[in-house]
Amino acid sequence: MGVHIGKEREPMNVDELLRGAKDAMTARTVYGEPIERDGVMIIPAAKVRGGGGGGGDNHENGGAGFGLTARPVGAYVIRDGKVGWEPAVDVNRIVLGMQVVVVIALLVLRSVLRRRA
Repeated sequence: MGVHIGKEREPMNVDELLRGAKDAMTARTVYGEPIERDGVMIIPAAKVRGGGGGGGDNHENGGAGFGLTARPVGAYVIRDGKVGWEPAVDVNRIVLGMQVVVVIALLVLRSVLRRRA
């Protein structure tokens, strides 16, 4: 028999967790509110990923969690009745990609120079 100190926890409500996850993964999460300026409508879009899990034991101990990540990918632009796509530019990703290319090029160059020596 264990000693319990503190406040009793309420049992985990799986239905509430699933309802919250469902509410979070809607089109509103992916597509932002349309913005209209000077006759041009912009609808922002994002890439959204989520996941969750939970578990418990025979002593009514348990837990669950849910997580979401989102990043902008671009926007639909509606002008004069025509729809266009404007991709978002992720400068951090471009810089990281360039760094990887430079490191690989330096490693290849070092290997070539060692073979010649």
